[in-house]
Amino acid sequence: MDDVANQFITSNQTAIHLALALLLGAIIGLERGWDAREQKAGERIAGIRTFSLVGFLGGLSAVLATEITVWAFPALLLSVTAIGLVAYRERLVHVRNFSITGLIGMLLTFCFGAVAVAIDPVIATAAAVVTALILDNKQEIHNWVKKLQAHELDAALKLLLISVVMLPLLPNERMGPGGVLNPREIWWMVVMIASISFVGYFAIRVAGTKKGILFTSLFAGLSSSTALTLHFARQSKHAPELNPQFAAGILIACGTMFPRILVYCAIINPELLPTLVMPVLVMTVFLYVPALFIWRTSSKQKQVSQPTLSQNPLNVASALTFGLLLTAILLLGEFLKGAFGDAGVYALAATSGIADVDAITLSLTRMSNNGLGMEAAVLGIIVAASVNNLVKSGIAWAIGNRHVGALVAGPMILSLAAGLLSASLQ
Repeated sequence: MDDVANQFITSNQTAIHLALALLLGAIIGLERGWDAREQKAGERIAGIRTFSLVGFLGGLSAVLATEITVWAFPALLLSVTAIGLVAYRERLVHVRNFSITGLIGMLLTFCFGAVAVAIDPVIATAAAVVTALILDNKQEIHNWVKKLQAHELDAALKLLLISVVMLPLLPNERMGPGGVLNPREIWWMVVMIASISFVGYFAIRVAGTKKGILFTSLFAGLSSSTALTLHFARQSKHAPELNPQFAAGILIACGTMFPRILVYCAIINPELLPTLVMPVLVMTVFLYVPALFIWRTSSKQKQVSQPTLSQNPLNVASALTFGLLLTAILLLGEFLKGAFGDAGVYALAATSGIADVDAITLSLTRMSNNGLGMEAAVLGIIVAASVNNLVKSGIAWAIGNRHVGALVAGPMILSLAAGLLSASLQ
């Protein structure tokens, strides 16, 4: 029975692909027809019937190009383009609408039909569905563009610059002492940090302030928990009645830093995860549980202003600085490991953690691929993260007030002790 079915499909493959081309045109035509459903018959340039036929014609053009002449596809594509332009020009006489989205959609439908027959029906189907979604979400896309700020667009373009433009140009080979430097791998880590911060920023931008302190804190941990700590510490002086909520928010942001560390390790060196996951989870729990307890025992509904993310890795200068910091830590780590063994690595982790936990985490994860023991890498990461969180406790105490500082410091110290104990027992 299966052989008969396979034989039927093989012998009728062209007919099936042509039917798919017709169906893909109908999908896009359905969206176009729905968008123009209030117009009378004949007033719109193309609806479900026209788009279905255009998709079918695209499929036929691929068949004719294979069986008769290669000029069939370009000739029919130019014909569809000419018909669309004539209809568009005539419509402008009566309706002053200069949008060419419908015309582009028609040309794409023709191409999808050809792709379904001649190249890959899966690619054609996926492209047609994405096109229909883009056409259907016109208002949402326009609203999103209106809300987009100039510096956010600039940041997105810079993210593309450092990823799809700069990354492929860098050499993918080991350099420097012990071969610890690989320009492409170092820059890939820079791109990864930038991407995570980009996601965290927009999570706060879209819904952070609407959801309040907890939501803002959770996603600020993806971008800059230090910035949030500074922000909430300052606010605690102006609204001391919300000290417990600010403290809980700081603890949540700092706790979110630990799952982020696991993401780094999963991407760079998955073999490190089994050793690292338990200490990181323990430290996360020792921050999240007190934060939720503090929140539940003294919860108040209050909106807070969005924190200013002063460290923006989407800035090219910041990205270059971060790359240089990674390079310096890798070189220094290799030197200290050779001169003092694991003790040198721990000292470097503690010193680096004062300012930034991402650079030392990525460096130690990278070094674990090149001779650094798994236990030493894990303990170094825990030390750096703990020192970084203790610095944030000092910030909360010094810039905010003692109430916030005390609420933050206790769980931070417990988290540090629990993480170090968990790491040492493995």
